[in-house]
Amino acid sequence: MAHKLFILAYDGCQLLDISGPAAVFGAANEAAGTAAYDLRIVSAEGGLVTSTCGVALQSRKIGGQPDTLLVAGGSRGLKAAMVHQGVRRWLRKVAPQTGRYGSVCTGAFVLASAGLLDGRRVATHWASCARLAERFPAISVDAEALYVVDGKVWTSAGVTTGIDMALALVEADLGPAIANLIARHFVLYARRPGYQSQFSPMLQAQATADAPFASLIDWMQDHLDRDLDVPTLARHAGFSERSFYRKFTEATGKTPAHFVEDLRLDAARTLLSKGLPLKLIAGRVGLTSSARLGQAFERRFGLTPSLFREMHGSGGEAARPSGSFPGYARVPRAADPPAEAAAGSLRSAD
Repeated sequence: MAHKLFILAYDGCQLLDISGPAAVFGAANEAAGTAAYDLRIVSAEGGLVTSTCGVALQSRKIGGQPDTLLVAGGSRGLKAAMVHQGVRRWLRKVAPQTGRYGSVCTGAFVLASAGLLDGRRVATHWASCARLAERFPAISVDAEALYVVDGKVWTSAGVTTGIDMALALVEADLGPAIANLIARHFVLYARRPGYQSQFSPMLQAQATADAPFASLIDWMQDHLDRDLDVPTLARHAGFSERSFYRKFTEATGKTPAHFVEDLRLDAARTLLSKGLPLKLIAGRVGLTSSARLGQAFERRFGLTPSLFREMHGSGGEAARPSGSFPGYARVPRAADPPAEAAAGSLRSAD
């Protein structure tokens, strides 16, 4: 049977909070060659709901029991959705019976107002983290994570992170081959894990650094295995060492050494989740030895690289998110089709 997946919308919702995950689940049906997901956009009254950008979505009136329930975020319509008595009653009725429920972006406010996030660790858009924590003190707000899985509750940060979370849901249900195929089909730069920070050093630097440092940071990312000391970086950027150190620190908010370490540890975290040996990872990211990687990693993240790999590695059942539906979870990993085998069902949409 198809997995019933409802996304709650309302006037003033963020379009991409709905269309992003919906496109992922629709692509999963194509890639799997079957109706794995019965996707429905629902709202309090049904009919057309208008998103923040003016695009209207056709929705069904709330009702029935979903297997998975997600609530979209929004801006001007968020408060009305939070206090709508019909929506709150329906959420309180169906959420306890779902296999999993959650939110995209500020949709967490709607679930929180219904009392469905108390005692949970959740994510929301970085600009709303403090407001969510202050208004709902029974919730533990993770201000950095792209998405958080706490038992059956899945919550994501801002806007495009709903796509990352939807891909993680598909992987939990249908396996990594299909999730990776969808990511490639969507021309995503990378599938981002939930533990990745909303405040990545690359993104922050690209937003604040001026032109010469933006190109330098791209070069640094591609050459982490090299000696990225101040003389090397200053020479590559075309500055004197003293001028480079001052200007780079002003532009990024971090000294060159701290910035380089952030880049290396973020890269190491991604490689650890792929199960690569510590010695190989240390060499690739320029930390020279497993011992040095371990010391820097534990200082930054509060746990050893080995424990992190055990928690987030891509191969083991222990690392797999909870909440997958059994009709597809029971398929052995060895039976997952190679990406090329599943590609035909998506190519027709090009």
